[in-house]
Amino acid sequence: MTHRAETLRPTEDHPLLRVALIAIALAFLGAFLVLPLVTVFHEAFSDGLAAVWAALREADAQSAIGLTLITAAIAVPLNAAFGVAASWAVAKFDFPGKGLLVTLIDLPFSVSPVVSGLIYVLVFGLQGWFGDWLRQHDVKIIFALPGIVLATIFVTFPFVARELIPLMTDQGREEEEAAVSLGASGWSTFRRVTLPNIKWGLLYGVLLCNARAMGEFGAVSVVSGHIRGLTDTMPLHIEALYNDYQYVAAFAVASVLACLALVTLTLKSVLEWRYGDEIAAVHHH
Repeated sequence: MTHRAETLRPTEDHPLLRVALIAIALAFLGAFLVLPLVTVFHEAFSDGLAAVWAALREADAQSAIGLTLITAAIAVPLNAAFGVAASWAVAKFDFPGKGLLVTLIDLPFSVSPVVSGLIYVLVFGLQGWFGDWLRQHDVKIIFALPGIVLATIFVTFPFVARELIPLMTDQGREEEEAAVSLGASGWSTFRRVTLPNIKWGLLYGVLLCNARAMGEFGAVSVVSGHIRGLTDTMPLHIEALYNDYQYVAAFAVASVLACLALVTLTLKSVLEWRYGDEIAAVHHH
């Protein structure tokens, strides 16, 4: 009687190996994803729903939530527009400096968010390059909404472009060239040919960009000034509450941030389930 190991094909894994790999993956997910989320919600509701509601109704908390949503609402569409334009340029055209553009798109992945925030302070701060001009014209960028938006845009702008560049490169230029040869305008070609082909990749990039924009801490921390009720976003407000030993309030706000991340993940999963075939077809174009 032959052993099971002797009948395995060269490309077939042993059942025990599959079980071990699955167990390791589940253990890591439980330890580094599920457990922290459970802890956040457990600590938030440790004093009951009334304490959570009181923490979220507090003026500084509402200001932080509103500022986070406003920042994401500004940064994400701008990054989506940049990502589509940059991807179109890289995938559809050949021009001097193309490689440099791709490298610069990846720059925020290699630069610390804190460093990027310090750069904006150097440029737009009171002692910065444009500090005197901004002060004379009463324009506030650092320690105000514009600086927070700029810092958020910097750390999140690769997400859409990095999702679309490989996709548009794989699709090639044939369909756009055919549309142009038939007399379609540039805008019509984009709307009727390019956009339908990239819509799922674009949506994925937007979801990732939005999640990072709402959770950004380092760059925003530098340019915001930590002014409670004015320039604190949710991550900064959570840190301030935790440092003040207001643990229930800190975890209450953290639970809102976690819920926003879970909504993003759920939306992504629903789209994959509902339009899985179309998404797979686009990625294997």
